[in-house]
Amino acid sequence: MKKTKKTSLNKKVLNSIVLFALVLVITTGALVCIQYYFSQKQQYSEQAFDFARTAASVIDGDRVLGYVETEEKDEYYYEILDFLNATQYETNLKYYYVFVPYENDLVYVWDAVNVEGACDLGHHEAYMSEKSKADTFEIFRQNPPEKISIQKDKKYGHIASAYSPIFNSSGDPVAVVGVDLSIPGFRKTIVMYMLLVLAAIFTITIIALAVFYSSVEKNIIKPIGILTKSAGEMIDNLERDREVDIDIHTGDEIENLADAIKKMDGDLHEYIRELSAVTAEKERIGTELNVAKRIQESMLPSIFPPFPERREFELYASMIPAKQVGGDFYDFFMVDETHIALVMADVSGKGVPAALFMAISKVLLKTSMQSGRGPSETLERVNNQLLEGNDTGLFVTVWIAVIDITTGKGIAANAGHMHPVLRRKDGEYELIKYRHSPALSTIEDIPFREHEFELRPGDSLFVYTDGVTEATNAEEELFGEDRLVETLNRNSEVRTAEILPVVKAAIDEFVGDAPQFDDITMMIFNYEGLGEA
Repeated sequence: MKKTKKTSLNKKVLNSIVLFALVLVITTGALVCIQYYFSQKQQYSEQAFDFARTAASVIDGDRVLGYVETEEKDEYYYEILDFLNATQYETNLKYYYVFVPYENDLVYVWDAVNVEGACDLGHHEAYMSEKSKADTFEIFRQNPPEKISIQKDKKYGHIASAYSPIFNSSGDPVAVVGVDLSIPGFRKTIVMYMLLVLAAIFTITIIALAVFYSSVEKNIIKPIGILTKSAGEMIDNLERDREVDIDIHTGDEIENLADAIKKMDGDLHEYIRELSAVTAEKERIGTELNVAKRIQESMLPSIFPPFPERREFELYASMIPAKQVGGDFYDFFMVDETHIALVMADVSGKGVPAALFMAISKVLLKTSMQSGRGPSETLERVNNQLLEGNDTGLFVTVWIAVIDITTGKGIAANAGHMHPVLRRKDGEYELIKYRHSPALSTIEDIPFREHEFELRPGDSLFVYTDGVTEATNAEEELFGEDRLVETLNRNSEVRTAEILPVVKAAIDEFVGDAPQFDDITMMIFNYEGLGEA
């Protein structure tokens, strides 16, 4: 991704102020100058029309057409001419005249003689254009609109022209008074006025924006710079255990922001101190849990094959712990020369209490069995022992069996544990389901059922904890007993030593990236009998 070039806030503000000043000056100047132009035009328009209306009101409209027809001048004619000459002489009028418009041309009646090229009575002049002709006849309308036109004359510069009709006694228009008013230096005046206005607006704008920028710099830009610098120093200050120093007193939201940053910095220091203490405590607890986990794992038999001198059976077991210290355990031991005890158990709960409960349960079960008690008697005794002072409410499910390795006959008891899986030689694995007894440390003085069974050479017995069947994938599906039996049957020809890794691989494939929440504990016992000795 292309990195965007950063611009400082100070530069952005300056650029914005300059652009705003230019737009303001140009826009305001243009509006003022346009207004001035139209006001000047209106002023000259009113002045020119005053002259036109004055002449139109003075001249007797009933006599005008007679002068055009006879072209004879009388005393009244010269009175009007003197009036026009005098008015023109005393004012800025350059042309002051009266004419009668006809279809093809116009005929002059009076024309002030104070200028060169004045037209005498009866002088014919062609219309300059069809538009000029149309505009002239438009003046003959009753109460015509007064339209001023400003044009540049080669001799006199800018001239404002105005026209007013002369009416006879019947109210009919008979002639037109024309006025050409000189506007000396019209464009120059407009330009000078525009320059003065722009200069004034520019000066006022620059002063106002300078004051504005000074205020923005003092109350916004500099405080933000201080906040930015302080924010950048916060990490270093945390490492040095030093709080940021922010001295901002703008009396607005920026000061509130500065106070918030100072409070956040103080809260961060307090949080870091608390986090350090918590982290240290967690590290201490984590270390203790790791030690407890190693102790727990060390209590389980881990050398396989465990009895290499015995040819009557093969035995392998494994416990893959979850992240927490758990309560799963297995055990096996020779009760005497011809009997082996198998134990698979799962303590409820997690953590150190479950691990301690597991260790006690394991020792009590083994001690009781080695004292000569059978499975049911052992469970009854250990059950009552675990209930003594058990305020935590922990309990343990146990599958326990004693097998005569000379005959394959065995006795098993199940205290709330998972169903074992049995495979006869050349057959398939299948669940051995029967009614369970309650888990240990739940009800005092209860009897536990025993179940007799017999293994023949080549038979295999698979026992496990619920961490196997309750392994869960990302879709919240359980591995389950059916998949377990299917996996075992799919690998029924696998050597005994390889069965547990195969089952674990199947669980891993099913679970995928989902985390392991429970210990996965398994044991496989393959009976060979004396014939294999």
